[in-house]
Amino acid sequence: MQYARNVHFKVKSGKEREFTALFESEVMPLLRKQPGFRESFTLSTPHYVLGINIWEDQKSADRFYSTIYPTMLAKLNTVLEGTPKVDTYDVTSSRHFTSVRAW
Repeated sequence: MQYARNVHFKVKSGKEREFTALFESEVMPLLRKQPGFRESFTLSTPHYVLGINIWEDQKSADRFYSTIYPTMLAKLNTVLEGTPKVDTYDVTSSRHFTSVRAW
């Protein structure tokens, strides 16, 4: 069964662009290299970010979060406010869209 981790946190005021650049250059390459990693969604407002990572299984997600996640946080520390909160879920339903249709 696929597994999801929801990570939410605040970005320091004035650091939004720096966060985006660090996330794309440092975090996404780390995620893409991880065994069992499937997909990542990042949703944001000016100061709040919600990241949803989909994993092949809980074991893959747990391995990442116990080994690589601390390194990832260290890379983002200069742009984050406080400590990110992590929630976990079993993926009970999903639908992958290959294109978006305008209404």
